[in-house]
Amino acid sequence: MTLGRTIRDAREASHMSIEALSDATSIRIGLLTEMEANNFSHCGGDTYARGHLRNIANRIGIEPQILIDLYNDQHAMESQRIQDSLAENNVINVPREEKTLSWKIPAFGSLAILAIVAIVQIVISNQSSTPSPQPSISATSTTTTSPSPSVSPSDSSSAAPSAAATHGPVTLIISAPRGNSYIDIIVDGKDVEKGSIFQGETKKYQGTTAISIYFSNPAGLDVTVNGKLLAPLGGQNEEVRRTFR
Repeated sequence: MTLGRTIRDAREASHMSIEALSDATSIRIGLLTEMEANNFSHCGGDTYARGHLRNIANRIGIEPQILIDLYNDQHAMESQRIQDSLAENNVINVPREEKTLSWKIPAFGSLAILAIVAIVQIVISNQSSTPSPQPSISATSTTTTSPSPSVSPSDSSSAAPSAAATHGPVTLIISAPRGNSYIDIIVDGKDVEKGSIFQGETKKYQGTTAISIYFSNPAGLDVTVNGKLLAPLGGQNEEVRRTFR
C-alpha cells in the first residue's frame, strides 16, 4: 500500500474530513490532497515532508514512525535503491584503462636539461672574457634626498580604529514569495515560533539584542533585517541557521 493511501485510510477511519485535518495541522488542503495522492514533490524536501507526516500522524491516530518508514522506503530512498541495483549489475562500474609511463618523456626531459646547462656555460664563458667598462663619475654630480614627512602624535591618534558600535534592537521580516518552508524563530533567547510558513505569507519579529533563525527551504524565502533585504541564505531544500544582532 502506498503512503498516500495509508494517510487517507487512517484519516477516514478516524472520521476526520480533510478540511478538519488541515485546520488541526495548519497544512494547506491542496498539499494534503497531493500527499494523499502519494505526491510529495511540493513538501519542500525530505526534512519538511517528515515534519508534515509526524504532525498528521498525531491527528489521525497512527504511529508517526509508520508513515516515516513508508516515506523513506517509497520516496526518500528510491533513487538510492536504483543506484545500488545498477552497481550490483556492474552497469555503472566503468572499467578504467591502466596508464603506463612512456620512456620518451624522461628521455626528452634529460635532453632539455643538458641543452640548458650547455647554454648557461656558453653565456658565462662569454661574460668572463669580455671586460666590463668602468663607469665615469662626474665631480659636479650631487645627490639630493627629499626629507621624509614627520608624523605628529595627533596624526597617529586619528588613524586609530573607532570603537565598535554597540548592538541595538533587531527587526526581522520573513516573506515566502517562492515556496513553503519550515521555520524556527528564537528572539532574545526565547523560542517564539516553530512551524510552517506558506507561499504568500509574511511574518515580522522584533528583538532587543538578537534573533536566531532556522530554515529548511531558504530558497523560497526573502529575509529583511533592519530594513535591508539580504541575499538568498541558501538553496532549495537546504537547512540554514543564522543569528542577527
